[in-house]
Amino acid sequence: MSAHPLFPTQEIGSLAKPRWQLSGQRGEPLDAKARLEFEEWNRRVHFATEEARVGEFLQGRSREIGAAQVRDWGALFALRYLEAAGLDRVYDGEARRIEMYEAAIRQMHGFEFFGHVRSFDNKYYLKAAVTGEVRVDRPYHLEEFDFVKAHAKAEPKLPITGPYTIADWSYNEHYLGRHAGWKSRSVRRAAQREFVVEVARKAIRPTLQALIEHGCHVIQIDEPAAGTHPDEADLVAEGFNAATDGLDAEFSMHICFSEYRSLFPALLEAKRCRQWAWEFANRDTDGRDGYKVLEMFREYGDTRQIGLGVLDVHRDEVETPERVADRIERAAKILGDPSRIWVNPDCGLRTRSLSIAYQKLTNMVQGARLARARWSGPRG
Repeated sequence: MSAHPLFPTQEIGSLAKPRWQLSGQRGEPLDAKARLEFEEWNRRVHFATEEARVGEFLQGRSREIGAAQVRDWGALFALRYLEAAGLDRVYDGEARRIEMYEAAIRQMHGFEFFGHVRSFDNKYYLKAAVTGEVRVDRPYHLEEFDFVKAHAKAEPKLPITGPYTIADWSYNEHYLGRHAGWKSRSVRRAAQREFVVEVARKAIRPTLQALIEHGCHVIQIDEPAAGTHPDEADLVAEGFNAATDGLDAEFSMHICFSEYRSLFPALLEAKRCRQWAWEFANRDTDGRDGYKVLEMFREYGDTRQIGLGVLDVHRDEVETPERVADRIERAAKILGDPSRIWVNPDCGLRTRSLSIAYQKLTNMVQGARLARARWSGPRG
């Protein structure tokens, strides 16, 4: 693993897919707005260098270019975008994925899609029911990581949707149906545990093992559903352990927008988790210190790394480097060990425009540098 500076930076969620990528993958000619977007970002981050092919694409020949080439450009764009912003760890912004839940479910047997449900605001996801034994014919995300590894200039990482979230966001028909009689709360919990562990062992663990064999050393397990049922934090940890059992990689767990104290101490049982990647900026407001929750790590004696959210992904307001630096320094003082901190947004920036997200990320990197200089200098 490469050496990192104090307060290294990373992204921890998806980016908005460019207008040109969405149109191009459908084989549609680019409209004026999509053409301008492609040309502007190609000038800024240099992701598409084959002039003849680019010319064809901009002239409206998306169908001839093909969806595969457009997806490759989308992945290269995200890599160059994050690298140009200055991040120490990068990936492709999930450019090849439909959505974090659906993309994973489509790789597995034992599920049947039923329709779209609302997740938040005007965002929807296609929800499935587990109707049989969970399994995969082959590990997934391999081609995605191979591409990232081959083209990334910064250190590559890869996020994967965790077993608890896959189970929680699905209807549990199969495992619940194996329990006869009245479906009491204890029976439902037992069925949910079976579901989580089966997904972990039969789908996610073989995928993680294959990714590691392909050279993926930094893997983020996404569990956004963890905070919705605090009484099931033990299932989150058990699923994480079943998925990572015996595997050697730098595993982190990303949980966003939760009351983290309610997940402790059960979550501490996630044995191979080396980093907690959480949101803090969202709760850091006038009169409220969003980083005081970090005190619980000292209370519980937990010394793992912290993926420190310093950008509010729900607002267009761009945090200044000074605000970012202040948040990092506050967190470092609470933890007592600045070397534990990785700096990142609260979550994915896909709900922000590419322009706003880029400004936020570049200011985040500048803020990390500012905090690094201050922390490394004389301290009174």
